[in-house]
Amino acid sequence: MTITVSLFQGPELAGDVDANLAALDDAAMRAAAAGASILVTPEMSVSGYDIGDLVLQRAEPFDGPIFERVAAIARSRCVAIVYGYPERTRSEIGGDTVFNAVQVVDASGRSVARYRKTHLFGELDRAHFSPGPDLLVQFDFGGLRCGLLTCYDVEFPETVRAHADAGTQWLIVPTGLMTPFEIIATHVVPTRAYESQLFVTYVNRCGTETSLTYCGLTCAVAPDGTDLARAGAHEQLLTVDLDPAELARSRAVNTHLADRRHDLYPTGSSRPEQETDR
Repeated sequence: MTITVSLFQGPELAGDVDANLAALDDAAMRAAAAGASILVTPEMSVSGYDIGDLVLQRAEPFDGPIFERVAAIARSRCVAIVYGYPERTRSEIGGDTVFNAVQVVDASGRSVARYRKTHLFGELDRAHFSPGPDLLVQFDFGGLRCGLLTCYDVEFPETVRAHADAGTQWLIVPTGLMTPFEIIATHVVPTRAYESQLFVTYVNRCGTETSLTYCGLTCAVAPDGTDLARAGAHEQLLTVDLDPAELARSRAVNTHLADRRHDLYPTGSSRPEQETDR
């Protein structure tokens, strides 16, 4: 059975949390109408990304008001949603920590996975976020083992290979890629899909936000490195089918994972550090 997935490259005019949630709701409505069972949105899609200290003002716990509103959208539209937000946690000894986070909510409004960005990009991330402690966060959806990364994480081959070794078949990557780094979307992401033999959906922002111009180019890439769908530079909703049989066919032909020389170099862990199924 195929999985129908919608990828929302937007909103192009980023606003406050209310405006971003309204755009997410509209995208979820259109995704459901297109037959999608899950909607993937960009990095920090609900809060905004290049927003300076507003990140700290908009940060909240994983089960806070933003989660409640996204869960309500998921229930009303009957579609699972992957969204980005700043997650605030409080330590036992006091003080807050803020992460660049992604959460997955199923169509019943239940949280099924949370991931905190592990590789922080320059001062844009380091000025406001702490690095996440767990690389491998996975969940099951539509018969595929899914994994989460965020933006800069996918630019490291080790992160994607770790997911492949842990059994990830579909890697979901919300991102905030800006110009002049289009090469990541056009060349690096397809390479990651091919070399680790998995589906990759790379869902970018678009438009201009403060100092950044996002380059769009949201894509769904097959395990053989070919595009299943790709957006341009502006707001767009892509809907694509992921076929698990295509993964099996590609791995039968492109046997890189099986052909590695484990005796010559380490190949990473075969067991995920963290699994979530809330």
